[in-house]
Amino acid sequence: MAGDHGVVEEGVSAFSQEVTAQMVANFVKQGASINVLANQVNARVIVVDLGVAADLSGQAGVVHKKVDRGTRNFTQGPAMNRDQALQSIINGIEVFQETDRAIGIHILLTGDMGIGNTTPSSAVIAAASGYLASEVVGRGTGIDDAGLRRKIAAVEKGLRHNQPHSKDPIDILTKVGGFELGGLCGAILAAAAKGVPMLVDGFISTASLVLAYLFQERVLDYIFASHLSNEQGHQRALEYLRLQPILDLGLRLGEGTGAALALPVIDAALRVFREVAPFDVARVTVGQEKDRPV
Repeated sequence: MAGDHGVVEEGVSAFSQEVTAQMVANFVKQGASINVLANQVNARVIVVDLGVAADLSGQAGVVHKKVDRGTRNFTQGPAMNRDQALQSIINGIEVFQETDRAIGIHILLTGDMGIGNTTPSSAVIAAASGYLASEVVGRGTGIDDAGLRRKIAAVEKGLRHNQPHSKDPIDILTKVGGFELGGLCGAILAAAAKGVPMLVDGFISTASLVLAYLFQERVLDYIFASHLSNEQGHQRALEYLRLQPILDLGLRLGEGTGAALALPVIDAALRVFREVAPFDVARVTVGQEKDRPV
């Protein structure tokens, strides 16, 4: 799910906003890392425009669920209005349901695209968990020290100015979130409601999961944390959710790549569960407790 962010005006990203639309086009053309990894694990990539600043209405291969052309700069006021926040979640629910009806979803892997979206993700996690901005803000696409200071200051200002309620996911999303975060939150809620397991990707996907968790804690019953990214805020978010990542590879790409890499581990675990013979069937003798090695 893709969206743009007004907070990039604060100099929080090493790349310009135009890259979001360019990467969406790359996903459709099967040229991105997630396309390669998805093909390797036989996963379908669904590309959704929730809030890209460019007009993608004529772009074939994109699911069009745009709420608006990017959010507003949350250092100056709310990132969106409450109706837009609700719409982004509803659109995410619809994407899951429509895709499930069309092809059937056995496991959902979450992914994102949006220049600057580690900034609202940091703000969402800080607002929900109580961590300081300096504890959850990282370098994202590789900003320098000055950029990191601007990013921390932007998150601090946004939280101070908007005062999102820590237990209200709609309020947090409205004030400091992003349209793709709302869309992913909706897809997570829809998958959990149907009992579909999920492999959540990195920092942005986990921020979306935090929002879904605030709606309903039981979503965690259907969640696997695919990996621990290189963003310090990801570790904080996983601690807040009490989740253990499957992989720890220092990834920082997004797109759902970490989830795709972790999927074979899930497949391997299922095969062991289903195919390994229990001791009685395999005629393995199990001694008394006193005979077992310590």
